[in-house]
Amino acid sequence: MQGIKIVFTIAGLFIAGVGFSQDTISISKAEVLEKVTLNNLQNKISQYNYESSRADYRESNSLFLPDISVSYTGMTTTNPLMAFGSKLNQESLKASDFDPALLNDPDRINNFATRIEVMQPLINADGIMERKAAKAKAEAIALQMERTKEHLTLEATKAYIQLQLAYKTVIVLEKANVAGKANLKLIENYFGQGLLQKTDLLSMQVRMTEIENQLQYAKSNVHNASDYLSFLFNDTNSTKVYRPIDDLTNLLELDNTAQSIPENRKDFLAMDKSIYAYENMLKSGKMKFLPRLNAFGSYELYDPEIFKAGANGYVVGAQLKWNLFDGYKSFAKSDNANLKLQRQKAEAEQYRAKSQMEFNQTKRQLTDAENKIELSESAFNQMKEAYKIKKDRFEQGLEKTNDLLYAETQMLQKELEHLQSVFEYNYTVQYLQFLTK
Repeated sequence: MQGIKIVFTIAGLFIAGVGFSQDTISISKAEVLEKVTLNNLQNKISQYNYESSRADYRESNSLFLPDISVSYTGMTTTNPLMAFGSKLNQESLKASDFDPALLNDPDRINNFATRIEVMQPLINADGIMERKAAKAKAEAIALQMERTKEHLTLEATKAYIQLQLAYKTVIVLEKANVAGKANLKLIENYFGQGLLQKTDLLSMQVRMTEIENQLQYAKSNVHNASDYLSFLFNDTNSTKVYRPIDDLTNLLELDNTAQSIPENRKDFLAMDKSIYAYENMLKSGKMKFLPRLNAFGSYELYDPEIFKAGANGYVVGAQLKWNLFDGYKSFAKSDNANLKLQRQKAEAEQYRAKSQMEFNQTKRQLTDAENKIELSESAFNQMKEAYKIKKDRFEQGLEKTNDLLYAETQMLQKELEHLQSVFEYNYTVQYLQFLTK
C-alpha cells in the first residue's frame, strides 16, 4: 500500500520488561501456520471425513467385483423329501430306495455339505449412477478439506495478529504507567510545597489506578491470545505464553491480482461437485426401473460323514430382473432426490451471492482501514505534541492538573486507537486474500 507509512516508535517492543513468566515462547507467523497445519484437530477431522467418503466410494466396487461365499452345513433328518434329496446329492441312491415304504418313512440320514457361491453383477445401471455420486461426494469433501485448511490459515493469522496487538497494548500501557508515576511524583512534590490542592493529587491517583487496571487487562489478553494459539496447535499445556517475533506495525501487502472472487475457489468447486452428486442420485432413482442382469454360480460337495466329500455338483446361470413396483418406495426416493438437488442448487446460488457481498464489504472495509490508519496516526502525533506542551506548561505552573490528565488520557487513547487500526487493516488484508484465494 503506497502513501501510508507508520511512524510509530516504541523502544523494546518485545523486551523482558513486559513481565511475563519464564515459560514465554517467542514465535513467528510462519511457525504458527506450520503448527496449525500439523496439529490442528479440525484438519484431522476433515481428513477423517475425506477418508470416510473414500471408503464409501470403494464400497461401490461391489458393482464390478463378485460376491463369493463359502458355507459348511451339517444336518440329520427323517423328512422324506430332505432324506431323498440328500441321498440324491450324495450320489448314494439305490433301487431299494424307491420302495414306497422307505420313501414315505425313511431312516434317519446325515448330510454334510460344503457350498461355494459366486454372485457376479453384470448390468446395474442405478448402481453405476450411485457410484458416480459417491465419487463426486468424495471429491467435494476433498475440496472442502482444502478450503478448511485455508480457513484455518486465516484463523491462525488472525490469532497471531491479536497476540501482536495484545503485546503492543501492554508495551504502550507500561510506558503510560511509567510516565504516570513520574507525573504523580511531580504532583506530590507540588502538593507538599502547597502549590496544588488535595483534589489534584487525588485525581492523579485515580488516573494511576485506571492505567494499572488497563495494564492488568491487557496482560490478561496476552494470556487469552496465547491460550487460543495453544488451542489451534492442539497443545494442552495452558501455562505457555507466546510472544510474537514480528511487529504489529509491519503492514501486510495486498496481492494486486486479488480484484475479484475466482470461480474456481475450492468451496465453490466443492458445491458444484455436490450438485453433480445429487444429479447422479436422481438418475439412479430413475434407473431403478431398468432391469438388472446378474450371473451366479455354485459348487457343492456332499457326504454322509463329516469333513468328507464323496459327491459334488455345480450350478451356473444368469438372472435378468425387473422391479416393476415396490410400493411407491422408488418413486418417493426419486422425488426426494430431486428436492435435494434443487435445494443444493439454491444453497450454492445463495452461497455465491453471500460471498460476493462479503467481498464487496471487505474491499470497502479495507479502504476504511487505510484511512483510519492515516487519521489515527495523525491524531496520535497531534495529541502527543499537545501533551508535551501541556506538561511543559504544567511544570511552569501555567496549566491545571485536570488539563494535564485530560491530555495524557487522550494521548493514550489515540495511541491505542492507532494500534487497533493497524490490527484491523492487517486482518482485513488477510480476509480479502482468503475470499479471493
